[in-house]
Amino acid sequence: MAMPDAHLPTQVPIDGYGRGAFHFAGMASSGSILALPSGIHAWAPRVPAEIDAEALARVLAEAGRIELLLIGTGPDPWPLPDALRWQLRDAGVSVDTLPTRSAASTYNVLLAEGRAVAAALLALP
Repeated sequence: MAMPDAHLPTQVPIDGYGRGAFHFAGMASSGSILALPSGIHAWAPRVPAEIDAEALARVLAEAGRIELLLIGTGPDPWPLPDALRWQLRDAGVSVDTLPTRSAASTYNVLLAEGRAVAAALLALP
């Protein structure tokens, strides 16, 4: 699914989430997001099954600036397919999947510590 490149061109903490939206930097964004070194970007996937290499292409493009990718899988845990995990690892990116609430919280802590962290967060209903 093609989406316009709606984004905030800086990496910032996630201030809140729920009801299909994320709040950051005094703004709100409906739908899922990528929080990357290049900024906060709109992200097309709505359910874990839509997370694939194409959906993570922007992450792979920025892999040299990311040590750890946290994937927020919505309200429930979801195991990342092995092929995708290996593709990320081959690019030098460690990955962990967690429910979105935990992923967003962990992202904020690691970002505050100055770590090279990124997050791919599915919106919560």
